[in-house]
Amino acid sequence: MALFTPMTLDAAQQIGRDYGLDVVDVEALRVGSVNSNFRFRTRSGPSFFVRVYEEQGPAGAAAELRMLSELQRLGVPTAAPLSLLGGGQASSHQGKPVGVVPWIEGEILCLGRITESVAGRLGRALAGVHAASASLGEIPEGRFGLRGLGARLDSIERATDRFQADVAFIRERLERYAAISSDGLPRGLIHGDLFRDNALWRRVSQASPEELELVALIDFESASRGVFAYDLMVTIHAWCYGAQFDLRLVQALMDGYCTVRALGRDEYQALRSQGALAALRFATTRITDFSMRAAPGQAPARDYRRFLARLEAIENGALDPIIERGTA
Repeated sequence: MALFTPMTLDAAQQIGRDYGLDVVDVEALRVGSVNSNFRFRTRSGPSFFVRVYEEQGPAGAAAELRMLSELQRLGVPTAAPLSLLGGGQASSHQGKPVGVVPWIEGEILCLGRITESVAGRLGRALAGVHAASASLGEIPEGRFGLRGLGARLDSIERATDRFQADVAFIRERLERYAAISSDGLPRGLIHGDLFRDNALWRRVSQASPEELELVALIDFESASRGVFAYDLMVTIHAWCYGAQFDLRLVQALMDGYCTVRALGRDEYQALRSQGALAALRFATTRITDFSMRAAPGQAPARDYRRFLARLEAIENGALDPIIERGTA
């Protein structure tokens, strides 16, 4: 992944002093597609995950950090950010906001390790995020609504004509599915980006190496106010699709979710349109964040066409058995 803002050890030590940390090493992490991420190691032993926010300003970063503290207090498995010695939570580096959270040891699962048990645990955790909405303070508006996606599509067209046909298709489908009203659908805090690299797992015991527990949900940078059914479909896209949707995993994730927060009939009916919008959102950002940044002749790290394939599957009825079961 790209690293946008470099950081020297001297700079890392200055940030560390802001939090009362004695930093002895900084490691750039090649993860994520938007922000610059680092691991700080300290003289006393503990490590910390450090994020330089590349797109959000100080107010947006501060709001995310406050929200993470609230979520942990409400029982959502995540890490609470550190506080500055002088108050507040966001430091700065090269004019950009910085957040620091304790390093959490855990595994990121490959697609082949996702079982029905894993999907169920993930569904319960996602429902916990949604259920926490009523107890949170201000929830930020998202950056990936129709206006934001339209601006990204405009930027693609200004930069190149390589994606002209697919951009036109994405625009048409966005208009089509946005016209299906989401008024009345339950909404609140959504993670917005709950992909496999945003959940950490560990073995329950050496005796049961295949049994995994969820350690933490991470990277709430895209968290915002949104429709719960949309967030559920983002997660299904990320965890339940290989060459096609795995309906066993989809059902397990849905069942786990519903043990914490029941889905209404209207939410089941909205899964097609919300799933289509989720696929179109990530098709768009995969173009801007990966395809346009790939070197000439080099395949992008993540191919936007995989999300157009998900959209096609939804339109061809791949999830209809799940939806019909929920609305029966």
